[in-house]
Amino acid sequence: MTSDNDRRRGLLARLRGRPVARSRGRRRLGAAVRLTAALMLAGGAYTVFAPSVQAQDNPPLSAAANEGKALFDVSCVSCHGRNAQGVEGRGPSLIGVGSASVEFQVSSGRMPMARQEAQAQRKPPHFTDEQVRQLGQYIQELGGGPQVPQGNLREGANLATGGELFRINCSQCHAFGAGGGALSSGKFAPSLKPASDRQIYAAMLSGPQNMPVFGDNQITPEQKADIIAYIQETLKHDQDQGGFNLGRYGPSTEGLAIFLVGIVALVFTTLWIAGKS
Repeated sequence: MTSDNDRRRGLLARLRGRPVARSRGRRRLGAAVRLTAALMLAGGAYTVFAPSVQAQDNPPLSAAANEGKALFDVSCVSCHGRNAQGVEGRGPSLIGVGSASVEFQVSSGRMPMARQEAQAQRKPPHFTDEQVRQLGQYIQELGGGPQVPQGNLREGANLATGGELFRINCSQCHAFGAGGGALSSGKFAPSLKPASDRQIYAAMLSGPQNMPVFGDNQITPEQKADIIAYIQETLKHDQDQGGFNLGRYGPSTEGLAIFLVGIVALVFTTLWIAGKS
């Protein structure tokens, strides 16, 4: 009797448990459906709003930058690639170089290059000043980087301080007279005689070719103004009171001149003595 009652209770318990199991299954299935619907809704919302997010991450170019982009796509894209990301074996990426690098290279005629060489040569510029500014603005807005400040770059400059800074930081390569000098592997430090204020400032910020970068942490804007003033107002207008400057290349040309003059003088002296005797 007792066992029959136990069996009946067990059967009733199982019968009562089935609806519970079914209700749990339904709840799990409902949760899965709701999760799937939520994911689909989130994906749809992202698809709808993604273009606006991308537009915020890539703000539209200014008018000057748009003009610069048009020039870039015609004259620069073959070497530097679309969006200035560079082409292997042709030209480096321009992302992050800033308008200073563009202004130096393009305004001095070094870019565009006619062919690959050990070092870009200075040539008559291919673009006008306005076009150079537009190209620089495009690269600046594309990837940022150092910029040459506007206005008078020599304002409040100290020539004595500029001379000291030039001799410490620049004369080793550009020579004491700013006439330039030879470097290794066919490269050279160019003469600073044809360089403008903005080109000198841009070169210090961008470090073209073998030149090191002199950021504002290494040489402050005030010190850059001192150096530019010294180059433009002293080295370019020195009257060479001692006579012929021999190109201001330093001891190389001076030693050669002294050697040649000395040898010629010794030869003539020897001949004169021989003739007298």
